[in-house]
Amino acid sequence: MERLLERFGDHDEDQVALWASLVGKLRPARADQADEAIENLRALQRLLSRRADLLANLRAACLRLFNERKQVTMYVSSGLLPSTGFFSETSHRIGNRLLPEVVDTTHLKDFLSAIFHRVDDEQWVNAIPDDDWVAFLGLLVGHQSPMFEEDANALPQAVREVLEALRVLSFHVSAIGLDRELVRIDPNLEEHESPFLAQNAELLSYIQHYSDWWTTPGALIADDKHLMVMLHQCDEILQRVRKRATRIGTSLTLTFKLERLRQHLERINELVALLGELRTRRVVEDAAPRIVRLFKTLVRAECRKNILSDYWGKNVELLSLRMTESASKTGEKYITNSRGEYFGMLASAALGGLIIAFMAANKIVLGSQGWAPLNELLSFCLNYGLGFALIHMLGGTVATKQPAMTANAIAASIGEAKGKGRDLEELADLIVRTIRSQAAAIAGNIGVAIPIALVVGLIIHFATGSHFVSPEKAHHLLDEIDPRGGALFFAAIAGVCLFMSGLIAAFYDNLSAYNRVPQRLRQLRWPKRLLGAARAERLVSYIENNLGALAGNVFFGFLLGGATAIGVLFGLPIDIRHIAFSSAYLGYASVALDFAVPLTTVAIAFSGVLLIGLVNLLVSFTLTLSVAMRARRITFEQGRSLGGLLLRRLLRAPRAFLLPPRPGDAALGQAPPNG
Repeated sequence: MERLLERFGDHDEDQVALWASLVGKLRPARADQADEAIENLRALQRLLSRRADLLANLRAACLRLFNERKQVTMYVSSGLLPSTGFFSETSHRIGNRLLPEVVDTTHLKDFLSAIFHRVDDEQWVNAIPDDDWVAFLGLLVGHQSPMFEEDANALPQAVREVLEALRVLSFHVSAIGLDRELVRIDPNLEEHESPFLAQNAELLSYIQHYSDWWTTPGALIADDKHLMVMLHQCDEILQRVRKRATRIGTSLTLTFKLERLRQHLERINELVALLGELRTRRVVEDAAPRIVRLFKTLVRAECRKNILSDYWGKNVELLSLRMTESASKTGEKYITNSRGEYFGMLASAALGGLIIAFMAANKIVLGSQGWAPLNELLSFCLNYGLGFALIHMLGGTVATKQPAMTANAIAASIGEAKGKGRDLEELADLIVRTIRSQAAAIAGNIGVAIPIALVVGLIIHFATGSHFVSPEKAHHLLDEIDPRGGALFFAAIAGVCLFMSGLIAAFYDNLSAYNRVPQRLRQLRWPKRLLGAARAERLVSYIENNLGALAGNVFFGFLLGGATAIGVLFGLPIDIRHIAFSSAYLGYASVALDFAVPLTTVAIAFSGVLLIGLVNLLVSFTLTLSVAMRARRITFEQGRSLGGLLLRRLLRAPRAFLLPPRPGDAALGQAPPNG
């Protein structure tokens, strides 16, 4: 360490290599070993405190660093999204991972990246307490003589660079704030004087006054309160646009620009606050804590600049929130409150079971045609997709489609609960009603699919003299739903497909709202001439309310068929199992075997159907709930309390989990209507 610090006094030495070596001395063996990093920094401080010559070498090298290298790019781009756009930046980051950019160490941004060159460096840098970094910074800067407000001095290069960075950031904010995407979401931006332009004028004036105050004897610095008001107004508009976007639709382009605007406003506030702390005495000591926080932010940004997960997480957040909000509103329709709604759900699920029984029969017919594999798989996809779409159009319900919707409603309720006792009771009510509604949907699906399959099989047998399904095929169908095989794993794959179809449905709802598809359809003249104004309006209203659901159902069919196709094409153990189809297959197989099926086989098959359904529901519900809670930034720490509350309700009134409340009875689990 001493030999390294002595080399800092030699101006001919490679400064990048020296600073990188010094960081290497501080770096622990593993990034998560914070104690070692802290001890390394403190050891360096003790050494510098003992050796004044080494401290002088490092101090001089630090001054040269800030006097000779350009700093503006570090403040205006490090940790901030560029103007290139979401997909361009994604490809840019992927390219940089494969072939890193040329490092230009004349810029402090690249210099910082060169010395903290490991991705996990930000971990130990941020793990070292701020107080230790502040102490090290104070030792490195040394004693500075305080100045009075009326005093004048040459403007330090570091302060000049910060002021210039503020100028650039201000112009960026103005450009983003006047972007057509933001005005489209919030038309009020065009009706009043834009705070984004006002902040630019205020900030340019502040920069000029700050520079004059520092360098002109007797000059008094202008107050920054009006500037902060303008920046606060910009932030309010940003939040307003975000809220409106969650209601009327958003896009990756809009979320990219909103995130970029937020980052720029935060950086401006940080730099203005830093300059404000230098105003009293113009010594680094006053601003040291803020400088340390900025240093940690910049190091983290440079270390993780090519990490796609961070980048995607920030930009997809608003889109995910909009999608899950849309799904949560749909999910509320799948949660019954009253006896009438419960039996309505049962009837709707019965209709779904009826259609699924015929979809299962059609799939068996399609599979027996001897078509080429690709044609056969495409026919399966269409059978699934068009069948599920038909169920939706006729008002039926598929039980496994519910969790992807109800999970979003529960996540929204969790976000509102925040652990309060009364809200936790309401959340428990919601979960009880959800379980009860799900039970009704499952009972309706399999309670009709199995009898219809039996009836269809018997009718075909009596009409033709031969079974609809051969005995060999019947045994194969029973093997497919045997839980002792791969049925439950394939059911989990179907659960993933269910989860994805829910996201797709919400995505198309958002797409319709954001692109104003209903309004654009209403502008068309030919549908009105062809159908008449009233029918055209009903058609547009139907598309407005059902586009996402129809798209989700069609895509769900293709996801189910596509999973099977992947297994066939690549020879992988990939297939799907769906509770409603499995129950119909049980009915067709029973008829094909003339009901001469051992009781144990029937029990195993029926338990397989129920377990397939359970896995379908759990996988799709868990994935959707996780996404919905992450989109809302919800962390739920009352899981144990909620679990105990649900257990007590189950022991006290198990009926409420399966059956609707009795007439006139405020049964446990029945919550007031959502309002």
